[in-house]
Amino acid sequence: MSRYLEKTVAVTGVGMSEINRNTSVYPFLLAVDACRKAIADAGLKPEDIDGATCWPASLDGVGEGFHAAAISDIHATLGLKLNWYSSGEGAGQFGGINNAIAAVAAGYANHVLCWRALGQRYPDPTGGPAEPERLIGWRSWSAPYWAPSAVTWVSLHASVHMNRYGITREQMSAIPITLRRNAGLNPAAIYKDPLSFDQYMEARMISWPHCLYDCDVPCNGATAVIISRLDAAKDMPHKPVRFEAVGSAAYDRMDTWWARNDFPHMIMHDAAAGMWKRTDLKPKDVGSAHLYDGFTYLTMLWLEALGFCKEGEVGAFIEGGQRISIDGELPVNTNGGQLSEGRLHAFGHLHEAVVQLRGDAGARQVKDLKVSVAGVGGGGFGGALMLTNQT
Repeated sequence: MSRYLEKTVAVTGVGMSEINRNTSVYPFLLAVDACRKAIADAGLKPEDIDGATCWPASLDGVGEGFHAAAISDIHATLGLKLNWYSSGEGAGQFGGINNAIAAVAAGYANHVLCWRALGQRYPDPTGGPAEPERLIGWRSWSAPYWAPSAVTWVSLHASVHMNRYGITREQMSAIPITLRRNAGLNPAAIYKDPLSFDQYMEARMISWPHCLYDCDVPCNGATAVIISRLDAAKDMPHKPVRFEAVGSAAYDRMDTWWARNDFPHMIMHDAAAGMWKRTDLKPKDVGSAHLYDGFTYLTMLWLEALGFCKEGEVGAFIEGGQRISIDGELPVNTNGGQLSEGRLHAFGHLHEAVVQLRGDAGARQVKDLKVSVAGVGGGGFGGALMLTNQT
């Protein structure tokens, strides 16, 4: 096995703001809170931070909505002195994380602050209606057919895959039901009340096979992590969580959701394959999986793409939920994921993977955990990370 340089890099601090649906909260302040918590958690001070990155690239001075915390605004607010910075595009929402890993491995920075902040329910500050989104590129071809949003695109893939292999919504229900049970053990989660099978099956359909409970929860919130050199982490407060492998491959069409030669595969199949090439570990070595659940089917496809089950067998793999429960063979989204904790766009998954590998997850802690995988995104952009507490 080649000595890939991500193995010399670790997560040394994590921070998460309050997650809420309170429209009176200014999202930028949540970002500042999460960043300060991550810095303190790493035992550092703002002046120790010499690198910064966020996802996605955000406009200066916005402070709300999908782009709630630009690098320049965090830089000024915290008084950072940066040797390196970059917004994170590509590799799904882990684009910034991948950039930070590369920067630390290359010696551009010692401690990189990475964050994701959003305020999806914050009102328009002008009081007026939002301007219509300009549809360009491949989206200009889908919108005239009443397919303007990701739930429709994902559902197209899901219906083809499920019909091909006989996967049912009854089997699919195991993911949102299990994740809601996990969220009941997570004080930070938005939705904690149990979700029953009957509630799931009777819920309003959004785009078949996705009902209301298959769609993630818009929220205000921010998550931050500190990525450091492994050799600089030995004297820090927490045992570092090291990166074992990174996957951000794109082997087929990445400019569309539909034109892949292996449709209904998505880019997670490429990212997963790229990750496995960079480690000697195998799926059987993974103790928890933190997988993108913007919609339930994306989690199902990640399970297949990562090799936890064969193609077409994900229905049987998740059926009943026991295998993916906290005490099961492969605990999935132990924090409740985006379906119950709130849509923190993948950074919530990374945060939970680190908390679990530290052994700090409390009532939802996975026993004897050594290796975790996080996979985020779908369609034409996605990324995978493998993390371990073994240094």
